[in-house]
This record gives sequence, C-alpha cells and structure tokens, in this order.
Amino acid sequence: MDCIHVKGIRSYGYTGLFPEERTMGQWFEVDLTLWVDLQVSGKSDDINDTVDYRKAIEIIKHIIKTAKFALVEKLAEVIAENILHLESVSQVRVQLSKLAPPIPDFDGQITIDITRSK
Repeated sequence: MDCIHVKGIRSYGYTGLFPEERTMGQWFEVDLTLWVDLQVSGKSDDINDTVDYRKAIEIIKHIIKTAKFALVEKLAEVIAENILHLESVSQVRVQLSKLAPPIPDFDGQITIDITRSK
C-alpha cells in the first residue's frame, strides 16, 4: 500500500495532566502517515482520486485547538479516529509530540506513536 507523509503539523492546544496545561495550553506537533492507494490518482492527476491532505491537516489542528484531555494518548487516539473517516485512508499513523512537557530538569519532548486501521 502507498503512503502520504505529512510532517510538522503544529498547533497550540490544551491537553495535559495538570490543570495549568488545560488552561494555559502548549504547543503540539503531529507527523502523519496516511495509507492510501495512490495508483489511480497517479494516473488520473485528479485530487478526487486521492486523499486531500489539506483536510487531514485541518482536522488535526481543529482537534488539538479544541480538545481538553488529560492524556496525550487520548488526543492521539481521537486524531487517528477522525482521520480514518477520510474516505481513501485505510490506515493512519499518528506521531503526536508534546514539545515542552512540564517535567523538571527535562528539555526534551514526549511523542506518542500509534497506528490504526479501518
């Protein structure tokens, strides 16, 4: 199966374990892999024969901006469920990163990596 990779989708959101995270918010980043049959669109050159990844980006940004979950695992799951509603997508991989988690003496990021299928 063919894939479309969309990397670096950034949005400000309100998911986090601590109440301050759900009030003040923080930056999240998503890398997305969409499993789609690209053979037809590769021949037809018609957007209607593939997945419009602009819609996937719009869905992700909306969910991050409006959701208020305690766990990033839940946020990643909701993103995957919504992306799978796109008609041409048979499988999705969501790599969701919390870019600045509020952990003392930690400069890194936390990434949840899930793959879901229809």
